[in-house]
Amino acid sequence: MPNTVKTRPAAEEAAFRTRADEVYAQLKRDVAEFSLVPGDRFTENEISERLGVSRTPVRQALFRLQQEGYVEVLFRSGWRVLPFDFDQFEQMYDLRMVLETTAVHRLCESDRRIDRRLLDSLVDTWLVPVAQRSADGVQVAQWDEAFHCSLVAAAGNAEMARVHRDVTDRIRIIRRLDFTQQPRIDATYDEHAKILKAVRANRGDQAAMLLRAHIETSQAEVRKITLHQVHMARNAGRR
Repeated sequence: MPNTVKTRPAAEEAAFRTRADEVYAQLKRDVAEFSLVPGDRFTENEISERLGVSRTPVRQALFRLQQEGYVEVLFRSGWRVLPFDFDQFEQMYDLRMVLETTAVHRLCESDRRIDRRLLDSLVDTWLVPVAQRSADGVQVAQWDEAFHCSLVAAAGNAEMARVHRDVTDRIRIIRRLDFTQQPRIDATYDEHAKILKAVRANRGDQAAMLLRAHIETSQAEVRKITLHQVHMARNAGRR
């Protein structure tokens, strides 16, 4: 008997995956920007109508978000945005701190082979006059992520860099909030410059101390901003 299993044409399959990816990215932005507040409930139909797509890519996107810990499915009543798990985020920050401080110590050891090109590329971004600094929070958030990832990658341990990238992906949703205020952008430039100078001078203990203080300050600011944003979003929703 001939095979009667129906398959999508390649072009149709690619378009379907693209729609699901777009829905996934939009819903993740909605959570990050508090358009969807922790605790909010919604249905696949509501998302489908709002984004103008069928329920299938919506469902696929939601399953991805469920696996990443952003939403949960409710029995016969749709979906819910999960509350921020600050304990988990703080564990991720602790792991990030261990990886990054270890990396900068290695970068300052004269007998190790490191990627100097990665370090040199950071100089053009962070060791610049104040007048040349970017005030674009989105751009600075991307550069900040690249700064920390480059420090770890330059140390030459591929497995350490892989784990660090995974941690970076998991905390990105709240970490970006640290660049919504100009004083935090200015502080990031100043702190990154000091860390880079210490690394380039092979002062490992100083670089690790500066990096630890930098991450701890960012962590505290992000938690404070997140709690405030959730509070404001919930109040706006009640009006």
